[in-house]
Amino acid sequence: MAKKIKFNYTGKLDGGEIFDTSMHEEHGHPIEFEVGKGTIIPGLEKELISMKKGDKKEILVKADEAYGQPQENLVRELPKGPVPEGMKLEKGAVIYLKTPEGHPFPAKVVEVKEETVLLDLNHPLAGKDLTFEVEVVDISEEK
Repeated sequence: MAKKIKFNYTGKLDGGEIFDTSMHEEHGHPIEFEVGKGTIIPGLEKELISMKKGDKKEILVKADEAYGQPQENLVRELPKGPVPEGMKLEKGAVIYLKTPEGHPFPAKVVEVKEETVLLDLNHPLAGKDLTFEVEVVDISEEK
Protein backbone atom coordinates (compact mmCIF):
# COMPACT_ATOMS: atom_id res chain seq x y z
CA MET A 1 0.00 0.00 0.00
CA ALA A 2 1.51 3.34 -1.07
CA LYS A 3 1.18 6.20 1.40
CA LYS A 4 1.32 9.73 -0.02
CA ILE A 5 1.67 12.90 2.01
CA LYS A 6 0.84 16.35 0.66
CA PHE A 7 2.26 19.30 2.60
CA ASN A 8 3.14 22.98 2.52
CA TYR A 9 6.54 24.07 3.76
CA THR A 10 8.91 26.95 4.22
CA GLY A 11 12.60 26.04 4.49
CA LYS A 12 14.99 28.33 6.38
CA LEU A 13 18.72 28.48 7.03
CA ASP A 14 20.18 29.03 10.52
CA GLY A 15 19.93 32.82 10.24
CA GLY A 16 16.24 32.66 9.28
CA GLU A 17 16.84 33.24 5.54
CA ILE A 18 14.18 31.45 3.47
CA PHE A 19 15.76 29.18 0.85
CA ASP A 20 12.58 27.56 -0.47
CA THR A 21 8.84 27.52 0.05
CA SER A 22 5.74 25.93 -1.43
CA MET A 23 3.75 29.04 -0.50
CA HIS A 24 4.65 31.37 -3.40
CA GLU A 25 1.91 33.95 -3.93
CA GLU A 26 1.60 33.41 -7.67
CA HIS A 27 2.56 29.79 -8.30
CA GLY A 28 2.72 28.11 -4.90
CA HIS A 29 1.05 24.82 -4.14
CA PRO A 30 1.60 21.94 -1.71
CA ILE A 31 4.04 19.23 -2.72
CA GLU A 32 3.25 15.53 -2.55
CA PHE A 33 5.60 12.61 -2.05
CA GLU A 34 5.29 8.86 -1.69
CA VAL A 35 6.69 7.58 1.60
CA GLY A 36 9.84 5.48 1.23
CA LYS A 37 10.72 6.54 -2.33
CA GLY A 38 13.56 8.87 -1.30
CA THR A 39 12.15 11.88 -3.13
CA ILE A 40 12.53 14.27 -0.18
CA ILE A 41 15.36 14.61 2.33
CA PRO A 42 15.40 11.80 4.94
CA GLY A 43 15.18 14.00 8.05
CA LEU A 44 12.07 15.74 6.76
CA GLU A 45 10.37 12.51 5.66
CA LYS A 46 11.05 10.90 9.04
CA GLU A 47 9.13 13.68 10.81
CA LEU A 48 6.31 13.99 8.27
CA ILE A 49 5.34 10.30 8.45
CA SER A 50 4.41 10.70 12.13
CA MET A 51 2.12 13.68 11.48
CA LYS A 52 -1.62 13.77 10.78
CA LYS A 53 -3.66 15.82 8.31
CA GLY A 54 -3.86 19.41 9.55
CA ASP A 55 -0.80 19.13 11.82
CA LYS A 56 1.68 22.02 11.80
CA LYS A 57 5.23 21.70 13.06
CA GLU A 58 8.68 23.28 12.96
CA ILE A 59 11.26 20.64 12.08
CA LEU A 60 15.04 20.99 12.48
CA VAL A 61 16.91 18.76 10.04
CA LYS A 62 20.64 18.34 10.67
CA ALA A 63 22.93 18.46 7.63
CA ASP A 64 23.59 14.71 7.73
CA GLU A 65 19.85 14.01 7.31
CA ALA A 66 19.40 16.74 4.69
CA TYR A 67 21.95 17.09 1.88
CA GLY A 68 24.90 15.64 3.79
CA GLN A 69 28.33 17.14 4.30
CA PRO A 70 30.29 18.67 1.42
CA GLN A 71 32.39 16.05 -0.37
CA GLU A 72 35.90 17.01 -1.48
CA ASN A 73 35.66 14.68 -4.49
CA LEU A 74 32.80 16.83 -5.81
CA VAL A 75 35.12 19.81 -6.32
CA ARG A 76 36.45 19.23 -9.82
CA GLU A 77 38.70 20.98 -12.29
CA LEU A 78 37.25 20.88 -15.78
CA PRO A 79 38.38 22.30 -19.11
CA LYS A 80 36.82 25.64 -19.94
CA GLY A 81 34.32 25.25 -22.72
CA PRO A 82 32.31 27.82 -24.60
CA VAL A 83 30.28 29.94 -22.18
CA PRO A 84 26.64 30.62 -23.14
CA GLU A 85 25.94 34.21 -24.10
CA GLY A 86 24.97 36.36 -21.12
CA MET A 87 26.60 34.04 -18.57
CA LYS A 88 29.69 35.13 -16.69
CA LEU A 89 32.22 32.57 -15.60
CA GLU A 90 33.47 34.19 -12.41
CA LYS A 91 34.27 33.09 -8.86
CA GLY A 92 31.09 32.61 -6.81
CA ALA A 93 28.78 32.34 -9.82
CA VAL A 94 26.37 29.41 -10.01
CA ILE A 95 26.14 27.74 -13.40
CA TYR A 96 23.95 24.84 -14.47
CA LEU A 97 25.36 21.67 -15.94
CA LYS A 98 23.42 18.66 -17.23
CA THR A 99 23.50 15.04 -16.15
CA PRO A 100 23.85 12.36 -18.86
CA GLU A 101 20.03 12.09 -18.67
CA GLY A 102 19.70 15.81 -19.42
CA HIS A 103 18.67 16.97 -15.92
CA PRO A 104 20.12 20.34 -14.87
CA PHE A 105 22.09 20.68 -11.63
CA PRO A 106 23.89 23.65 -10.08
CA ALA A 107 27.67 24.01 -9.82
CA LYS A 108 29.42 26.85 -8.01
CA VAL A 109 32.49 28.40 -9.63
CA VAL A 110 35.36 28.20 -7.12
CA GLU A 111 38.17 29.47 -9.35
CA VAL A 112 38.65 30.43 -12.99
CA LYS A 113 42.05 29.61 -14.50
CA GLU A 114 43.49 30.20 -17.97
CA GLU A 115 42.21 26.97 -19.53
CA THR A 116 40.23 25.30 -16.74
CA VAL A 117 37.57 26.10 -14.18
CA LEU A 118 37.30 24.69 -10.64
CA LEU A 119 33.67 23.78 -9.87
CA ASP A 120 32.00 22.73 -6.62
CA LEU A 121 29.35 20.15 -7.55
CA ASN A 122 28.08 19.69 -3.99
CA HIS A 123 24.43 20.55 -3.36
CA PRO A 124 24.22 24.26 -2.41
CA LEU A 125 22.73 23.25 0.98
CA ALA A 126 25.33 20.55 1.77
CA GLY A 127 26.76 21.02 5.26
CA LYS A 128 23.85 23.17 6.43
CA ASP A 129 21.28 22.47 9.14
CA LEU A 130 17.80 23.35 7.86
CA THR A 131 14.57 24.36 9.58
CA PHE A 132 11.21 23.61 7.96
CA GLU A 133 7.84 25.00 8.95
CA VAL A 134 5.40 22.40 7.64
CA GLU A 135 1.66 21.81 7.48
CA VAL A 136 0.25 18.46 6.37
CA VAL A 137 -2.53 19.17 3.87
CA ASP A 138 -3.53 15.60 2.99
CA ILE A 139 -2.57 11.97 3.52
CA SER A 140 -3.73 9.24 1.15
CA GLU A 141 -3.13 5.52 0.90
CA GLU A 142 -3.41 3.72 -2.42
CA LYS A 143 -3.70 -0.03 -2.83
